[in-house]
Amino acid sequence: MAKKSSKKSSQVVQETPAKDLQIVNIVVSSSLEHSIPLEKMAATLSNTEYNPEQFPGLVIRIKDPKTSALIFSSGKIVCTGARSIEKVEESIQKIIESLQKIGIKITIKPKITIQNMVAAGSIGMDLNLNVLAMKLPNTEYEPEQFPGLVYKLIEAKATFLLFSNGKVVCTGTKSEAEARQALEKLVVILKKVMK
Repeated sequence: MAKKSSKKSSQVVQETPAKDLQIVNIVVSSSLEHSIPLEKMAATLSNTEYNPEQFPGLVIRIKDPKTSALIFSSGKIVCTGARSIEKVEESIQKIIESLQKIGIKITIKPKITIQNMVAAGSIGMDLNLNVLAMKLPNTEYEPEQFPGLVYKLIEAKATFLLFSNGKVVCTGTKSEAEARQALEKLVVILKKVMK
């Protein structure tokens, strides 16, 4: 019986990392279903940047919640920087309020589509990135340029940045549950490789 419980304790390590995982950025797209006069927005609102010669979208920076959004004249929006869907919704509401200041009334509740979720955490073990770069497929590791190893976990549709201290960043997933599942798969793979 004692031997079985020691096997279980090694599985506990596998479950712990997911608890450390935190969403650090959500990238969403949405549409206000209304054309937006970007030049008027840029001229009226102080928290905007608009250089149509360089890029067709206007950047709006929101202080609280701390997010940024790209707004296109078609009414399409890409919002980044929020750590929860509630904060995404707050940001889009603030954009709608900003538009009201210049006489644009948005009457719909914009549908939000998550494009990417970035999560950061720790897997609770040190990693030998040189060994992983040789043993794992789909990796990029250039320690002279960047201290992390990039690992594409194809079956989870996730990309990880792995650091030697066990810290990880996961990108490419579209929900917290997907990010946690990808992290659990990663831990299983790393344990096999690091034996």
